[in-house]
Amino acid sequence: MRKLYEKKEVLFAVLWIIAYCVILGTIRGNFGDESIYMLIALLVFTAGIIAFVKTDHLEEKYGLTGWPKDMKKYLFFIPMWILATGNIWDGFAPSYHGSELVIASLSMVLVGFVEEMIFRGFLFRAMLSKDKTIVAVIVSAMTFGIGHIVNLFTGQASLETVMQIIFAISWGFILTMVCYKSGSIIPCIIAHSMIDVLSLFGADNELVDWIYIGATIVVAIVYCIYLAKMKKEKNEEMR
Repeated sequence: MRKLYEKKEVLFAVLWIIAYCVILGTIRGNFGDESIYMLIALLVFTAGIIAFVKTDHLEEKYGLTGWPKDMKKYLFFIPMWILATGNIWDGFAPSYHGSELVIASLSMVLVGFVEEMIFRGFLFRAMLSKDKTIVAVIVSAMTFGIGHIVNLFTGQASLETVMQIIFAISWGFILTMVCYKSGSIIPCIIAHSMIDVLSLFGADNELVDWIYIGATIVVAIVYCIYLAKMKKEKNEEMR
């Protein structure tokens, strides 16, 4: 794994993404988010990522070293976190109950961590090393969104999948820009996990869902324009 990372970092990231989409897509399609198999698979991916990062001392590179020293400079995290609550704008109606809800919630927390690490961590940072910031942002965001096409193979309706892809691409741009400008991936992991966990608790109101998707697209455009004009913080300003 280390040799591949050193020689072909982008390929290293792509292989992580493919493995994740194929394995988790298959498990989700056959057993569902509430399955213990889903949780175990995510724990394996999480352990693998942490072991790799820790062994090779890559915490700083991937923005896992801590929070910014002066949080007043990072109030732009707030709109992202507010938008992350969109799945409960139409009220509460848990998809599962009891132990199934606990397992599904834990799985969604891990999804937030794993997906941020492979898309905003491995892939985005690999492309940044080639001094192609704009390309890196676009590829990270688009790949993240298009990766949701695997839901077609889990029995999800095509229109719903298209909506999810557009939604995910919009979020991809938001998360990538926040990660790049702040130098920390932690706020993105929190936001991503919030979105996924709250999706288990929200009521199914099609109108509100469309409003949320529309709001996400608009916010993504405005937010990314604003972030693009911000001065990028240096790693030494991070804890």
